[in-house]
Amino acid sequence: MKTLATLLANIDYCEIKGSPEVGIGRIEFDSRKIKHSEEEGVTTLYVAQRGTQTDGHLYIPQAVEAGAGAVLCEELPAALSDKVCYIRVNDSSVALGRMAGAFFGHPSRKLKLVGITGTNGKTTTVTLLHRLFTALGHKAGLLSTIVNRIGNEEVAATHTTPDALELNALLARMVEAGCEYCFMEVSSHSVCQHRIEGLTFAGGIFSNITHDHLDFHKTFANYIQAKKGFFDALPATAFALTNIDDKNGMVMVQNTKAIVKTYSLQSPADFKTRLIENSFEGLHLQINGVESFFRLSGRFNAYNLTAIYAAAVLLGMPSEEVLVKMSALGTADGRFEVIRNGQGGVAIVDYAHTPDALKNVLSTIRNITRKGEEVLTVVGCGGNRDKTKRPEMAAIACEYSDRVILTSDNPRFEEPAQILKDMEPGIPADYRPNALIIENRREAIRTACMLMRDHGVILIAGKGHEKYQDVQGTKHHFDDIEEVRNNWQLN
Repeated sequence: MKTLATLLANIDYCEIKGSPEVGIGRIEFDSRKIKHSEEEGVTTLYVAQRGTQTDGHLYIPQAVEAGAGAVLCEELPAALSDKVCYIRVNDSSVALGRMAGAFFGHPSRKLKLVGITGTNGKTTTVTLLHRLFTALGHKAGLLSTIVNRIGNEEVAATHTTPDALELNALLARMVEAGCEYCFMEVSSHSVCQHRIEGLTFAGGIFSNITHDHLDFHKTFANYIQAKKGFFDALPATAFALTNIDDKNGMVMVQNTKAIVKTYSLQSPADFKTRLIENSFEGLHLQINGVESFFRLSGRFNAYNLTAIYAAAVLLGMPSEEVLVKMSALGTADGRFEVIRNGQGGVAIVDYAHTPDALKNVLSTIRNITRKGEEVLTVVGCGGNRDKTKRPEMAAIACEYSDRVILTSDNPRFEEPAQILKDMEPGIPADYRPNALIIENRREAIRTACMLMRDHGVILIAGKGHEKYQDVQGTKHHFDDIEEVRNNWQLN
């Protein structure tokens, strides 16, 4: 337990009403979670945030009535209780991040925390870094889109980057469990919403950036600035590892105080990789002059593997042992996951849900397939997300595939038929005989498996590791890999 005064030590507050000499047993930003404390002299701090859906200031009266003895806000309510301490700040989200760190004992300072940001490659990179360091004999934590881990303990993930309270609570559990490292995805949303405020990073990695999340950021320039904000905040003791083959790679680190290191497949860099061979069985790479074979496929994974190697070396791991352990690593769930039916058919399930990711996966498949082998792509677009990429996704699928099936993919609160209608203009007129629109995703996958049972490659894009379809606010069980196996009757 900490006193409110202690939690306010690193907070620039504008004014305070009441005494801060009160014990804080909990911090909450959801008034519905507040309960009266049974311990004398201990209370709950309610943080009123202005969100995209609602304004937490509207619920200050409910929070106080429920038992909050302290309120942090950007605007003081008209009626003040003499039993409550009120703190006014310029930005509640910034203050929450810093106070969450202090409340949990600054856990990010007690392990080596490495974050990765970028449009694509985040999940694969952090997942394999966690597996690599585990194989190297170190206990590590993982914060990812798929799952969170404390050593080998699995903790369900609800967001790419958790909120500041959950994030610091997880990091504190990692410290308590003896973790030395933590590898986490850093989403652009989390930077803008200050979820990572107050964390101390040992390193940051930039993978790449393409158009995505414009429903949230509105412009590509805003999206770039959000990613860049992560590197701007890194301390001088950290490393900033950037992909210089991306045209915004050096933009990301131009204002960082961290030690800048580079990686590349195309240009001179601190960590340089040459792609020797790419197949469904894996990649033959030369990294900084040393040849190794890896179980991942695709040029995009050559970048991921280079970033993983570089980060491990920058964290002090022996380079030769790193390559040996890396060569045994498999792919992350739902990332270029290959399923064979034993009759010549190959299905690949991949999370690709952006134009650039879809292009990367399909170009990889095209580079690997033999002459005469067909490629059939099953793809959709999520509802309540950036609509501008819908026809582009369809156009890319058509450009790289012999046949395409457009289908539903997490329609959320939109009508699936309308999403497919938005995608349809991306189908060239002369390609239409090779395109099908099957709204039911299960039926779309069944049709693809039937058409490609004995030859060629199916790409099922968009959902990857997800085991649900999000329809009208309800998540129904659905697993692309499970559907393929059922249609091919594989165990």
